[in-house]
Amino acid sequence: MKQKREDVRNVAIIAHVDHGKTTLVDELLKQSGVFRENQEVAERVMDSNDLERERGITILSKNTAVMYKNTKINIIDTPGHADFGGEVERVLKMVNGVILVVDAFEGAMPQTKFVLRKALELKLPVIVCINKIDRPEARAAEVVDEVLELFLELDAEDAQLDCPFVYASAKAGTASLDPDTEGSDMTPLFETICSYIPAPEGDPEAGTQVLISTIDYNEYIGRIGVGKVDNGTIQTNQEVIICNHHEPDKQKKVKISKLYEFDGLNKVEVKEAGIGSIVAISGIADIRIGDTLCSCDNVCPIPFQKISEPTIAMQFMVNDSPLAGQEGKYVTSRHIRDRLYRELNTDVSLRVEDTESPDCIKVSGRGELHLSVLIETMRREGYEFAVSKAEVLYKEDENGKKLEPMEIAYVDVPEEYSGTVIEKLSQRKGELQNMGKASGGYARLEFSIPSRGLIGYRGEFLTDTKGNGILNTIFDCYGPYKGDIQYRKQGSLIAFEAGEAITYGLYNAQERGTLFIGPGEKVYAGMVVGQNGKGEDIELNVCKKKQLTNTRSSSADEALRLTPPRVLSLEQALDFIDTDELLEVTPENLRIRKKILDPTLRKRAGIKK
Repeated sequence: MKQKREDVRNVAIIAHVDHGKTTLVDELLKQSGVFRENQEVAERVMDSNDLERERGITILSKNTAVMYKNTKINIIDTPGHADFGGEVERVLKMVNGVILVVDAFEGAMPQTKFVLRKALELKLPVIVCINKIDRPEARAAEVVDEVLELFLELDAEDAQLDCPFVYASAKAGTASLDPDTEGSDMTPLFETICSYIPAPEGDPEAGTQVLISTIDYNEYIGRIGVGKVDNGTIQTNQEVIICNHHEPDKQKKVKISKLYEFDGLNKVEVKEAGIGSIVAISGIADIRIGDTLCSCDNVCPIPFQKISEPTIAMQFMVNDSPLAGQEGKYVTSRHIRDRLYRELNTDVSLRVEDTESPDCIKVSGRGELHLSVLIETMRREGYEFAVSKAEVLYKEDENGKKLEPMEIAYVDVPEEYSGTVIEKLSQRKGELQNMGKASGGYARLEFSIPSRGLIGYRGEFLTDTKGNGILNTIFDCYGPYKGDIQYRKQGSLIAFEAGEAITYGLYNAQERGTLFIGPGEKVYAGMVVGQNGKGEDIELNVCKKKQLTNTRSSSADEALRLTPPRVLSLEQALDFIDTDELLEVTPENLRIRKKILDPTLRKRAGIKK
């Protein structure tokens, strides 16, 4: 017999980037009494790793739980970037409803549409939370209309259209059910969750069934599977069988050594858990996302959608430059390979493959941001390696025609820059699908563009729009190959010999283009020290000293003025490198270099091409 469990609610918070999901979770935690009154709490407490804090983005979905009156509310905070969309698709399997957060000024954005579509497909009830209602330019009434239009566009059912709207300011910690009155706390949101989100249901007498939706990893405990108890109960020391919907042959008997439930930000050990509980299970070495844990007498895997395939790949290689091994702690191919395979424990959208060369590993992911986060994490852990330019993964159709990944790009720009953006994206094989007006004198452009066309474009886009443009992209489908694209019009300035860069040499070099290095930095032959203003590569000697002569004039020794170098961030460097270049990544430096350092061999390779 199926029963409802009234003292539990499971809900996920979904939204576009920067619409305030994590801040909202903060307030729900604070107001439910998770923290002591005098406890110091960091902002966005759910973003636990350094990279998430610095960039202000959520990368991994997080579980937490709060008590409201007598109901335990399990909350899952999800990422907003399309590159981490694989996280969102999976966690929706654990919940019985979602809170869709929408910015009261920006309104419905591409990622809002993507996550809402997933929720509607799973027939989940939606609470719409219009956030940042206290922004001076907030336009709540228009945004409500936009959201309802989006529901209609995505073919929502009548019951889903009749959803409650809550107006909140997550930063101020208030919510109300009426756009014109300001609330005093989050009670209206808590009440709406308890009344509108259905209680989880299942058969407590049936055999155990737990679907694993996310994997956590801890160096001391190993892999920890997180999932919801769909039927029956689960206990410590119970023997269960792991099975998988997509792999019918996979059946393995294991024992559950420890069982945890979430309470606030902590995991609390429990002896058993019933239907509707979200649990973390440790002690099973090769547990994977999509596995179902079943009792031994009733093996029945729960269906689970396949995880989206990666669309972009990079080569990770052992650093073989003249400065190799001086700054990193882990530099060998064994170290790099082990670390990349370890990343697969927690990141399901990533693929790692060995290549013909033992020093080179192919890593595929969902987008540039996805891979740059991995590079930055490894760099901070003391790894030193080189990476190639990101390339897209092609497929072939039945007739042997080449297909490539296509994306939809939504661009919001001030109207005076829209012409430049259309021209640049057209050169990169983008097709303008739609053009309309966004709020505040902005034009909204919608392009269908190959993923290759967007590689290396973000930096140029920000320059072209004077930093005022917003570019959002989302994977669309695989389409026919669109032809060759020229990535970069300017050439590189290449160092001619090894040594230390000297002001005199740099002064002569800066007339040729923009420099990336300052005086005193180590360089080697074949290292890229700047960008040429023209289309070809030029070799320069930046280590050149001034020759002393025995005649001196009064003006000869005037101080040489250098323009400050353009220091590239990791994303800018990955955008800048061309197909014949590599980015050398160490814990202390990022250096761009040519794949072939020797100038004669490089020329020969160029002629062969």
